[in-house]
Amino acid sequence: EIGHGALAERSLEPVVPGENDFRYAIRISSEIMESNGSTSMASVCGGMLALMDAGVPVKGTVAGISIGLVTEHGEDRQLKRYELLTDIIGSEDHFGDMDFKLCGTDNGVTGYQLDLKLPGVSHKIMAEAIMRAKEARTKILEIMRGKIDKPRSELSKYAPRIETIKINPEKIGALIGPGGKTIKGIVAETGAEINIEDDGSVHIYATSGESMARAKEIIGGMTREIEIGQSYQGRVVSVKEFGAFVEVFPGRDGLVHISELADFRVNRTEDVAKIGDMIWVKCIGIDDKGRVKLSRKAALKERAEAETAQPAGAAPVGN
Repeated sequence: EIGHGALAERSLEPVVPGENDFRYAIRISSEIMESNGSTSMASVCGGMLALMDAGVPVKGTVAGISIGLVTEHGEDRQLKRYELLTDIIGSEDHFGDMDFKLCGTDNGVTGYQLDLKLPGVSHKIMAEAIMRAKEARTKILEIMRGKIDKPRSELSKYAPRIETIKINPEKIGALIGPGGKTIKGIVAETGAEINIEDDGSVHIYATSGESMARAKEIIGGMTREIEIGQSYQGRVVSVKEFGAFVEVFPGRDGLVHISELADFRVNRTEDVAKIGDMIWVKCIGIDDKGRVKLSRKAALKERAEAETAQPAGAAPVGN
């Protein structure tokens, strides 16, 4: 069945998405338990349905059909008459003179194979066979689309996840961390496998949607830029006499000076912010060394103004 498998593979290959669009290795296993016809054409149709059911974003729908030929020759070996057969069964293949397998979409042919017991076949007969195959293929495609007309929008929950995200190449070092400590920590926490390329492409391989989502969240947070004027909810990670350090994104924090903790005088940082507290802060500046200046006072004022501007009955802005 190696030859039949090769025909089915080559017939489906033109509609399979490229590596940049679908980074999975694909294997189709077609087990024929019993047959009285073309197993390769059945494998093409079944394989096509399997690809769409699995959520592979194929470029089109492929179906296949086998066209047979029986001929009668005179004593002078000249062709007297012939008959084309559509979707030949075993006996027609055995006693017939041709097995012409042709696969394709609505737009054209993707693969074919011709087995002959004759010295040759005329252009006229082959043209008729191709048209016969097109008519049959169109009918088969209609039946297939009656079951599934396009690839499923989401992969099965049991399928591994593969995604690629782009980051600023200048952030690669921070993502990897000293001796690979940071990236190893992400892998340990999420269970995902992560590969980073020099151009900033980050390939994430995860066994579940939850693992993928968490890995993307961490990487996105570490590589996302903090913007001046934007407010963020962060966690207090360190408390000093002069203020508190708040982690805005994973691995990315800034200083809230004690004078920016509240709209009143704060004598001790711990009176307002303790380690582990979740607080809203606003970025009020970034110095030339990339150090982030945050303000809880400005964030609270902004949120109070937003609540005041809300219409009556609207849901309040979070704390």
